[in-house]
Amino acid sequence: MATGEGILFQEAEATHWALIILPLALPVVYTYALPAHLLGKALPGCRAEVVFGKNKKYAGIIKSITTQKPVYPTKFIQNVLDDAPLLYHQQLALWEWISRYYMCTEGEVMAAALPANFKLSSETILIFNEEAGDDFSHLSDDEFVVAEALLLKKQLQLTEVQQILDATHVYPVIKKLIDKNVCFIWEELSERYKIKKENYVLLHPDFSTDDALSQLLNEWTRAPKQMELLLAFLHLQKTEGEVTQPALLNKSGATVAQLKGLAEKGILLVEKRAVDRIRTLPKSVKVDFELSAKQQLCLDDVRNQFTQKNVCLLHGVTGSGKTQLYIKLIEESFSAGKQVLYLLPEIALTAQVIRRLQKHFGGNIAIYHSKFNNQERIELWNKIRTGEVKIVLGARSALLLPFKELGLIIVDEEHDSSYKQQDPAPRYNARDVAIYYSALFGAKVLLGSATPSLESYFNAQQNKYGLVYLDERYGGIELPAIEIVNTRQVAKKGKVMISPQLKEAMQQAFDNDRQVILFQNRRGYNPYLICSACGYIPQCTHCDVSLTLHKYSNKLHCHYCGSTYPKLVSCPACGSNDWLEKNFGTEKIEEQLEEDFSKNRIARMDVDSVRGKTAHDNLIQLFEQHRIDVLVGTQMVVKGLDFDKVSLVGILDADGLLSFADFRANERAFQLMEQVSGRAGRKHAQGKVLIQAMNVQHPVLQLVQQHDYEKFYQYEIANRKEFFYPPFSRIVMLTLKHRDKAIVSAAADKLAMLLRQDLKDLVIGPAAPVIGRLRNQYLMEIMLKLPKEPGMSMTYKNVIRNHINLMISEKLYKAVHVIADVDAN
Repeated sequence: MATGEGILFQEAEATHWALIILPLALPVVYTYALPAHLLGKALPGCRAEVVFGKNKKYAGIIKSITTQKPVYPTKFIQNVLDDAPLLYHQQLALWEWISRYYMCTEGEVMAAALPANFKLSSETILIFNEEAGDDFSHLSDDEFVVAEALLLKKQLQLTEVQQILDATHVYPVIKKLIDKNVCFIWEELSERYKIKKENYVLLHPDFSTDDALSQLLNEWTRAPKQMELLLAFLHLQKTEGEVTQPALLNKSGATVAQLKGLAEKGILLVEKRAVDRIRTLPKSVKVDFELSAKQQLCLDDVRNQFTQKNVCLLHGVTGSGKTQLYIKLIEESFSAGKQVLYLLPEIALTAQVIRRLQKHFGGNIAIYHSKFNNQERIELWNKIRTGEVKIVLGARSALLLPFKELGLIIVDEEHDSSYKQQDPAPRYNARDVAIYYSALFGAKVLLGSATPSLESYFNAQQNKYGLVYLDERYGGIELPAIEIVNTRQVAKKGKVMISPQLKEAMQQAFDNDRQVILFQNRRGYNPYLICSACGYIPQCTHCDVSLTLHKYSNKLHCHYCGSTYPKLVSCPACGSNDWLEKNFGTEKIEEQLEEDFSKNRIARMDVDSVRGKTAHDNLIQLFEQHRIDVLVGTQMVVKGLDFDKVSLVGILDADGLLSFADFRANERAFQLMEQVSGRAGRKHAQGKVLIQAMNVQHPVLQLVQQHDYEKFYQYEIANRKEFFYPPFSRIVMLTLKHRDKAIVSAAADKLAMLLRQDLKDLVIGPAAPVIGRLRNQYLMEIMLKLPKEPGMSMTYKNVIRNHINLMISEKLYKAVHVIADVDAN
């Protein structure tokens, strides 16, 4: 027995060792010795309590067990925390693949996959107090920066707080934040998940017969309040079946003391029961609609494709009824005893789709996304792991759930960029991961879109995926007529917000009792202000970006780091009070609509207006019920929403969509405009779309007007091939970060030089990105265009990793942070 760093090593006694994944960005998976008394309990997928470093405890996941003795001394596992594995071998295999393909660590995948309450460590962690809200105006500068970071990340390690404040002595700031109830500290290794219990009220068995109950009521002579309480209980029991204490007290207006009195008399019983935090509907399956002839042909074609290929692309125009095909396929998988995962790109979409699916599958379906609290996530995790929940609807994160018998994955709106995780790692694309994940189960994947991504359509054209077309709208309704409005002809000064043609079309829609959607891909009031005297533009002190004016807060906001600033009255550069408001965001459009259409009901749908778990659903239901006439919004209004009475869609600034410095700009612009156009005229009659633009001759606008995806694909794929962009290459974007501009520039030059030794002309850059500084960190980028050669993907990535490690091994560049983004958007 030897001692090291206060930890006992007992090598002679160990016969088995476990590979443990820790929720940390560690380059390797660490090995720990298994005590004899834990041999039968330690299974792959279970959590193990281990000590990492000198004295920090963590709950890691057992990846595998081995009898091969490591060549180095190992610490012992302290305890196994689970009686049964939290996940299966398929999830462990998925974690490993994600870490290898997306150039991250298995610990980062674990941190993203597991609900927070499963991840235990004794490290000092600040937890954000959700009740604190997001108004931090009363905080000092240092407190404000930490509070903003907590609002975004929900929890911060002590080391992260030190990095944010660029200081080692941060305890005074933390203490003040705790005193002001902005956060609290969590340090002990303990299970934070608690089973929710609720008091249920029952009638004592002595009064279970009608005669006994009648005798009790007839002989009642006093305590009228208790009598009212008893009668309320009997009514609830008859109508609801089971009676909870809160429901009973609410209905009867009685007190806990009066209920206790009836319990002491032996009339009622009160017992605690474990309850679900998420209420579910009764389990039922009722798929009672008929497909159109065209839909039935497509469904048969999808089934046929699945006999030959595991992945099928369903290219169906907007409003063609793709969801009905999904429901039929879900029913087939469910009947076969398999689980189904239905992925959507945005939480905003889940509310409307879940109501449609619940109508057919009742309580057999569950919804999973990031708005759920940690306790709710654990309950869903366990129900999916045991197979109790068969159908899961969710956004990107639902892909990491512990499915037991997965039979089908549906990736709706598969083209959407929201499927790509940005920060933090793992930076995975849920569509591509779904295809790998399905192979681990032998499951099928259906990709659905009216505007498929070029990569997916290319794979279908190469016969890698099956391809099925659904080229007519449900009910035979025509695709909307698209009119392009040349805003150069109506603009007098600056950009036109709502053209006369659009105003006239809106009034016509209102006269016909129809609804309108307006799309503008900028939130806020004004994207930026400029001093008319000297040209000064207010910028964020932490980032190299202009600030956006938000009317609701009357402050200037940075959309990148979340900082807010008071609205400027006079120019700090020249003292002038004359500000020009450049361009327009959704807030300003909403204000203009309230002036132009004062009698109509107007609402806004963007990140600022739909905060909270139910905010999306509430707004969508109001629009569905025609209690809103005009919905103005950002990309949230584009994606797959289905409204019966929308006859007109307005795209207010097409030039802004087409002017991004990005090789995907044309593809994104076509998809956004075609998708938002698809919200018009889905029922009853053909809809109308007005697109406002200055560059009306842009080829993408002409193709959107014709609803011609095939021509757009041929146009864009030729450009991609000529310039060696995806799907002909694989993009890996390396972003280097540091607080010192000179150091990050030198590091980028050094790394690019190292990479060119092996990758030659595949290396592009380095160069500063459009936004060269974020959160006080200067940025440099290196782009790698890697050939898609069979078997070479991991070789290229290993070369990249090795050169990154070589660069940061130099003392000058040790603090440079390098982020690898594989298949960068």
